[in-house]
Amino acid sequence: MTEDNVKKAANEQAAEVSAGLGEGDYRIIEKERCFDGFFKIDKLTITHKLFAGGWIEPIQRELFVRGDATCLLPYDPVLDKVLLIEQFRVGACMRDTSPWLLEMIAGINEPDESPESVARREAVEEAGIEVGEMVKICDYFVSPGGTNEKVHLYCAQADVAEAGGIHGLRDEGEDIRVVVLSREEAYGLVRSGKIDNAASIMALQWLQLNYQALVAKWAPQS
Repeated sequence: MTEDNVKKAANEQAAEVSAGLGEGDYRIIEKERCFDGFFKIDKLTITHKLFAGGWIEPIQRELFVRGDATCLLPYDPVLDKVLLIEQFRVGACMRDTSPWLLEMIAGINEPDESPESVARREAVEEAGIEVGEMVKICDYFVSPGGTNEKVHLYCAQADVAEAGGIHGLRDEGEDIRVVVLSREEAYGLVRSGKIDNAASIMALQWLQLNYQALVAKWAPQS
């Protein structure tokens, strides 16, 4: 079965599982902007169709408005190494672990900016590198029960032999350290739980399944 046929079959299966309910089967009765700062929060009053028929009574939900973001995993197929970054994350505060997390290069998508453009821009800003060919891993909702954020996940060909140092935009409060690890070292941190953010886990698991194809495609042939 070709890749296109696999995707077609998956889409048909997903449509069947959805029980026929889709984007035309809900209504936003009212929307109120509750907070409008660095992040935004809307209060929505919603009704939607029920699986058994009819409509649910109106419900209220707060929505954390984030929009789309892009995450990038640079991979060096010659050295078999990946580039990660380490930085302070407020969402990891007040836990029993360090709020300095190992994660992927990432950035918020600006209006009319493609995910690929975001990835290349952030690679320079956060890691001081330029990347080559990019491969899309997947798109996914971060936490659809409360936020509209969708992440576009990519892996990119990169030369990390000289990568390192401290990067980031100081006027945006960034203080970012580049960490270069072998692919196996990085995946070991996933297995041990040291890497505990979703995008990095997903990307490194994907790389474990696909690195041989990337090496064949990207590494210079002797």
